[in-house]
Amino acid sequence: MTKHVHGGNIYTYKNCLDFSANCNPLGTPESVKQAVRDSLEQIKDYPQVGYQPLKEAIAAYEEAESEHIICGNGAAEIVFSLCHALKPKKALLPGPTFAEYEQALASVDCKVEHVLLKEEHGFALQEDFVNWLHKDLDIVFLCNPNNPTGISIDQDLLFRILRICREMEIFLVVDECFLDFIKEPEKHSLKAQLSRYHNLFLLKAFTKRYAMAGVRLGYGISENTELLEKMTMVTQPWNISVMAQEAGIAALKEKEYVENGRQMVFEEAKYLKEKLQELGMEVFPSEANYIFFKGPENLFEKCVEHGILIRDCSNYFGLKRGYYRVAVRTHEENEKLIQSMQEES
Repeated sequence: MTKHVHGGNIYTYKNCLDFSANCNPLGTPESVKQAVRDSLEQIKDYPQVGYQPLKEAIAAYEEAESEHIICGNGAAEIVFSLCHALKPKKALLPGPTFAEYEQALASVDCKVEHVLLKEEHGFALQEDFVNWLHKDLDIVFLCNPNNPTGISIDQDLLFRILRICREMEIFLVVDECFLDFIKEPEKHSLKAQLSRYHNLFLLKAFTKRYAMAGVRLGYGISENTELLEKMTMVTQPWNISVMAQEAGIAALKEKEYVENGRQMVFEEAKYLKEKLQELGMEVFPSEANYIFFKGPENLFEKCVEHGILIRDCSNYFGLKRGYYRVAVRTHEENEKLIQSMQEES
């Protein structure tokens, strides 16, 4: 298993325009930057244990109860603390999907079964996924929409998986980190099902919605309070800095910014898909704030030569060289991406 290979590696590929990390194209809100600056007066103090003001702000945003929220040092830490709290023995993952699920499962010696998402189906999760569910499974991870493909899960299929998981006593984790950037997120979220399904855990993050990747702040929602207590027990105290807490509280007030970012993504994703297709790339129907496509095997290297960093997806389970993901950025930046590719075609 390949570890710690991600987008956003601007430290190796210096002075590149970064299309490999998928954050809000508007950049970090000024109010969030100011909140971090203001919090510097508090860095001599330990953060507030339990981060109650932040949890209450998230609960108000999500229309949930604060005791059903758990925060982490990015969504990735939540995945690890969840695995360390549950200690599953057998897990099921679709592939390709976000690598941290498998890494967290490996950290507790969990055996992982994979269901390959096939190109002939546009990398969409198929009805036969339910045939892979069995009573020996302890946990299933699904990413909706999926990373790196950007394909959402059919809602009827998702409900069916949720019901079967409850019947078989399988814990279901649904990563909704990219739901903010699809057309009708409320139609795809399982948030309304949390009260009925205590085997359900939803994963969210500030990273993409507010372009706050460097702050490291994510959260989970579940009405399984026993699980949340266990997760707290296996998480180090003060896992969220003073700066991250203040940044999160400020970010949640940025409603207009989020909507403006969404509208830019919708418009620019259409432009990018059209231009990539004109260049002969095989573009998949990604619904999130990134585009998944197939192109020449040396495209990553060629783009770097032009000062553009894209995500080579060959290290994802089920993918090989020639599959890529690009973030949707501002129009001017997207034009630079297309121009660099045109010069190589």
